[in-house]
Amino acid sequence: MSVDDAVRKLMTEADDPGWDVDPDDEWGVAVIATVGRQLRLRREAAGMRAADFGAILGYSEGLVYKIEGGKRIPRPEFLDKSDEVLGAQGLLSAMKEDVAKVRYPKKVRAMAKMESKAVEIGVYECNFIAGLLQTPEHARVAIEAAQPPYSQSDVDRMVAGRLSRQSVFERDPAPALSFVLEEAPLRRPLGGTMVWRRQLERLLEVGHLRHVTLQVMPIQREVHSGLDGRIELLKFADGTAVGRSEGAFDGRPVSEPKQIRVLELQYGTIRAQALPPGESLALIEQLLGET
Repeated sequence: MSVDDAVRKLMTEADDPGWDVDPDDEWGVAVIATVGRQLRLRREAAGMRAADFGAILGYSEGLVYKIEGGKRIPRPEFLDKSDEVLGAQGLLSAMKEDVAKVRYPKKVRAMAKMESKAVEIGVYECNFIAGLLQTPEHARVAIEAAQPPYSQSDVDRMVAGRLSRQSVFERDPAPALSFVLEEAPLRRPLGGTMVWRRQLERLLEVGHLRHVTLQVMPIQREVHSGLDGRIELLKFADGTAVGRSEGAFDGRPVSEPKQIRVLELQYGTIRAQALPPGESLALIEQLLGET
């Protein structure tokens, strides 16, 4: 196939949304600028025009320039193929790990970094199913429901970031994970019946893992200690901890021992007021059977 024939089928920016660089992410901008510069220098050293290089990779000339100019996050397969075509001996492929992180929002990266080091994670979620437990379809519908709406690029980036945090379930040794979810969101068929069913199935899968405790706060509980909002507690191997509660300390993250004890009291009381794990899973199975 000639280059002219291939150009008509090359991927353009419009064909591949969600890979733009967030201009407010200083670290991300620097990483992608460095990767782009390396790509351009190696392509020019090989004596290849951007159009010809793009045709080999299946990308338009304009998209190649975007990546080389640090305006676009390259896909992992783009870096692998570029490494092969330009004879970079693995140097371009080695950039995939940092490049992958750039696609996730800065706030998500910070949270994922802490979660990756925690030995205990406790989450109470009042209005939604916790992000660590969401299926890809549920996460997308939930993010797209925001008003004012996010751009498609931002939605794609946020979904990818949320799902990336779920690697915490794959850690070895695994951290101790506990979740308390409100019953009302479990009854809301967000995204339609099939998306809802798959989300309930996912909760049952996770709830049966031996290092996970999943509890449901029943609607019939008139008053409980989680009415102020979401709580998250992370504890680390060195005895330190980080936590955040929407109803305490102005909602900001805290790490002082006295502050952590307050959050531990809140979260512990919520767990005591929720259904036990076995009854919680039975309730989820009941909801699944009703769909």
